[in-house]
Amino acid sequence: MFSRILIANRGEVALRIIRACKELGVEAVAVYSEADRNASYLHLADERICIGGASSAESYLNIPRIIAAAEIADVEAIHPGYGFLAENAHFAEVCRDCKIEFIGPSAESMKALGDKIRAKELARQARVPTVPSSDGAVATVEEAVGVAERLGYPVALKAAAGGGGRGIRFAHNEATLRAGFRQAEAEAEAAFKDGRLYMERCLENFRHIEVQVLGDRSGTVMHLFERDCTVQRRRQKLIEETPAPALDRAVREEICAAAVRLAEAVGYYSAGTVEFILDAHNEFYFLEVNTRIQVEHPVTEMVTGQDLVSWQLRIAAGEKLALSRRDMAQRGCSIECRINAEDPEHNFRPSPGRVEAFVAPGGPGVRWDSHVYQGYEIPSQYDSLIGKLIVHRPTRTEAIATARRALEEFVIYPTKTTIPLCREVLGHPNFQAGTWDTTYIEREMLNR
Repeated sequence: MFSRILIANRGEVALRIIRACKELGVEAVAVYSEADRNASYLHLADERICIGGASSAESYLNIPRIIAAAEIADVEAIHPGYGFLAENAHFAEVCRDCKIEFIGPSAESMKALGDKIRAKELARQARVPTVPSSDGAVATVEEAVGVAERLGYPVALKAAAGGGGRGIRFAHNEATLRAGFRQAEAEAEAAFKDGRLYMERCLENFRHIEVQVLGDRSGTVMHLFERDCTVQRRRQKLIEETPAPALDRAVREEICAAAVRLAEAVGYYSAGTVEFILDAHNEFYFLEVNTRIQVEHPVTEMVTGQDLVSWQLRIAAGEKLALSRRDMAQRGCSIECRINAEDPEHNFRPSPGRVEAFVAPGGPGVRWDSHVYQGYEIPSQYDSLIGKLIVHRPTRTEAIATARRALEEFVIYPTKTTIPLCREVLGHPNFQAGTWDTTYIEREMLNR
C-alpha cells in the first residue's frame, strides 16, 4: 500500500478519499484553490497545498501545478476523484511519466473508452448490444442527412469525445438535423477540443441503467451489480438507486455480464461504470463507460458492504481482488439524492453564497456525504453539488420512506437546493412504481 498520496480534487469527493486514506493508514495531501481556502476537509488532510486561483483552469485543471504539488509533497500516487482531470488520459500519462501512480485505469483504456466511436466498436466486438448508429464519425451535414435517412428519425447527434450531456442534439426531421449539426459540432469543439460527431437512432422514453465494475491488474474483472440512474434533468442525474426497480432477473444478469465482457476486452482495472439504456421492451443498449469513481458509488457500497474508493487505492497499489461472486450479494435497497445548490423553481439557477444555517439529517439508515457546514461559502466557480443523501433499508418501500423523512429534516438557509424536487419525485406514483424515464421531469414536472 502507498504511504502517501495526493488528491487532485475538491469538495465532497476529496473528503471521501481522505476518509478512505485514513482507514488504510495512508497519508493524504489535499490541494486547493483560493476559492476553497477555508474548506473544512483540508484540516483532515496530512498536508495542504494551494495550487492557484479560483478558476478551474488555474487550479484543478492545471496539470503542471498539480504535478508540481505532488513532487513537492513527495507522494507516490494521485487520486483524481471524479470530474476535472479524472478521465483525462493525458493526465494519467503525465503522472506515470513522472513516476507517480495514477489511481485509476490505464491511459490506454481511458483513451479507448473515452472516444465514444471507438467504445461502440469495442462493445460490438465484445457482443454488447449497441444502438443502431453511423459507421464512425459524420463529417458533414449532408453525410448526417444520409445517415438519418438510413437510421430513421428521430436521431441523436453526439460528440465523439463527449460526456456529461454536452455536445448532444436531437433531431426529429431534416430541418432540425441541419440546424443542430453545427451547434453540436461547435459545442463539442469548445467542451472537448474535438468537434467530431457521430449519430444514433434516438430511443425515447428509456431508462438509464449502469453497472459497477472492478478490475485488477491480473485481469480479474467482476461486477458489483447495477444502479438505476433514470431520474435526471437535462441528462444530469438527480436520484440513483440499487437494485434497479422493476427489472427482470434475466435482464439484470445479462446486462451485468455484458459490462464485464466489455471491461475484460480492454484490460480494464480499477473502478469503472458501464452505462446502458433500457427501452420499453426490456432491450438494453450500450451507452458509454465512465473510467472513474462515480458520484453515485455510495449506493453500491451500501448494498454490497464494499468500499469502492478503498479498492481503487488497493488495486493501484497492486493488490488483487480478494472477492468472489459468493462474496457478492445485494442486501436491501439504497437510494441517493444529489443535493445541488440550485433553484428548481427558477430554471435551476445556481445558488452560491454563505450558508447561514445548516442541519443535516440523521437516524437509522441515513448517510450524508458532504463538505458543507454552517458558515460555509459555496463558491460560484464549480459544480453545484454540495452533498449526497444516501439511505439504506431492507426494502425499496422503506428506503423511499426513509429518504423522504431525511429530506424533511434538512435545514439549509438561505441556499436554494434540489431538496424540494427530490421530495416530490420520491413521492410520485410513477417513481414508486418504477415506471420513470429519463425525460419525465422535463416533460411532466417542469412544464406545469
